[in-house]
Amino acid sequence: PHDQFSEAQVQEILTVNLRAPVALIEAVAPQMKKREAGRIVNVGSVAAFTGHPDLWYGATKAALLNITKSYAGYLGKDGILVNAVAPGPTLTPMWGQLPQSRRDATTRSVYSGRACTPEEVAQAIFWLGRSSPDYLSGTTVDVNNGSYPR
Repeated sequence: PHDQFSEAQVQEILTVNLRAPVALIEAVAPQMKKREAGRIVNVGSVAAFTGHPDLWYGATKAALLNITKSYAGYLGKDGILVNAVAPGPTLTPMWGQLPQSRRDATTRSVYSGRACTPEEVAQAIFWLGRSSPDYLSGTTVDVNNGSYPR
């Protein structure tokens, strides 16, 4: 698991899952501070909450949730909310690349017995970005239907 990634792949995962979200927050925060309002929603994963077969993926998603809490603290006094969603199994190309046995086991762990649609994740992101309570910051909304796959 941890040794299945080349150094280039590890760097790519770190860049996509950690460095890019931080760079985006740093880019948008100054304008939000001027307005004294803003909402930032990071996309984590339930992989953050358990040991995960893809070590670097799970580790970076856990770190992203910590970054979410940290930025909620840094930016909260400026009226900026920072939250995250943690999708479970979702019908994306990444889901399609998993071995069938892993998809089957994961689907069995979901209350509804099916994977999430990208639209369902988008609904949670939209709610956090638009109409969730102003007091909700530094939190993660699990969009996982009970699934914490390992």
